Amino acid sequence: MQYDRIRDLRALDATVNSYFDGKLFQNKVWTGTVEGLPVYFIEPHHPSKFFWRGQYYGEQDDFKRFSFFSCAALELLLQAGKKPDIIHCHDWQTAFVAPLYWDLYAPRGLNSARICFTCHNFEYQGTAPASELASCGLDAYQLNRPDRMQDNSAHDRVNPLKGAIVFSNIVTTVSPTYAQEVRTAEGGRGIHSTLNFYSKKFLGILNGIDTESWNPSTDMFLKVQYSANDLQGKEENKDSMRRLLGLSSADDRTPLVGCITRLVPQKGVHLIRHAIYRTLEMGGQFVLLGSSPVPHIQREFEGIANQFQNHEHIRLILKYDESLSRYIYAASDMFITPSIFEPCGLTQMIAMRYGSVPIVRKTGGLNDSVFDVDDDTIPNRYRNGFTFTTADEQGLNSAMERAFSLYKTDESWQQLVRKVMNIDFGWESSASQYEELYVQSVARARAAGSRT
Repeated sequence: MQYDRIRDLRALDATVNSYFDGKLFQNKVWTGTVEGLPVYFIEPHHPSKFFWRGQYYGEQDDFKRFSFFSCAALELLLQAGKKPDIIHCHDWQTAFVAPLYWDLYAPRGLNSARICFTCHNFEYQGTAPASELASCGLDAYQLNRPDRMQDNSAHDRVNPLKGAIVFSNIVTTVSPTYAQEVRTAEGGRGIHSTLNFYSKKFLGILNGIDTESWNPSTDMFLKVQYSANDLQGKEENKDSMRRLLGLSSADDRTPLVGCITRLVPQKGVHLIRHAIYRTLEMGGQFVLLGSSPVPHIQREFEGIANQFQNHEHIRLILKYDESLSRYIYAASDMFITPSIFEPCGLTQMIAMRYGSVPIVRKTGGLNDSVFDVDDDTIPNRYRNGFTFTTADEQGLNSAMERAFSLYKTDESWQQLVRKVMNIDFGWESSASQYEELYVQSVARARAAGSRT
């Protein structure tokens, strides 16, 4: 835990007991304030030490770990006498809350809430043998059915993500385009038929960024702070980063292309690799920050990094480094995100905040946040980057070549940079849409209650 981010952290006097595998286990509960909000932290006293593993995800017993957490969270609400209007769960790790709430906790008196479930990436569904449901007290016989939690492609397995879609009152994902894509056989990862059946309660709301944290005029990681009204500081950051990474600074008008990503197939790894070499051919510079959990991809990019180890125009840094990432956003002229699919994507929003013009593939949230400067069907005020449709080298080349061409017309490029920096990608719009959903759902529940 990042204790420095939590104010007034203290343990509650009472422990919360929760059932699991037919036994009662104690949970120590801590409370504190994070960014002005009260937050509860559950410390399970379970012999398996579910959350003392040194990593959040990727354990063999993740299904058990997160179903235990979901039980304990609901037990805390019940025992503390909380009466929430909305319980909002995210991703398969807390998807258990929806069936647990209706099957076990509403009958025990925790019955005031509507359940909202948000999936950030439908690739991750958490499926497991149906028998594992019994650990958290759910009835596998009742729930392992096609209209409930049974996985759509394996009848002896349950799918927590599907369970949340079935049992929640509101289901959302992180962009309108992604919400359409996952309702197709190609994009739905096996869950599309369920989403289509429940389409009336499913929609996409574009994510936002924390515009206070991501702000080039106050970002202390940068060499020089700057704003849309004063772009000189952006040039100074570019010069400074070139020196830091040992890149040539012979020509100030050489465009710098940035890329910050996890190197996984979803992110269009083959196109990122191509972009490195294409940038060099077109007389630009390229900086990549990121690493891969996939061994053969990590090895491949280590090979490219070694190839360009002392090159004056290319640098690959294969790790995660937040301070360097902010520096790259500030220093780069263009920012590339050639994803195969992208539920929302935040890097393109952050890049624009720092005056780096995005080059993206038209998919998911990228399609909802980046509009091509040459697209006459889009009002001019919304055009803010370069897009391509097909996930191949030809499509990427076209977008990159148009970006490099505009970069050479200095005044037009400066206007575009100022435009993208002034776009508001803050959370306010997303938050107001969620608030509206909450209010409507609660109102419907009360109206239904008054009729019975």
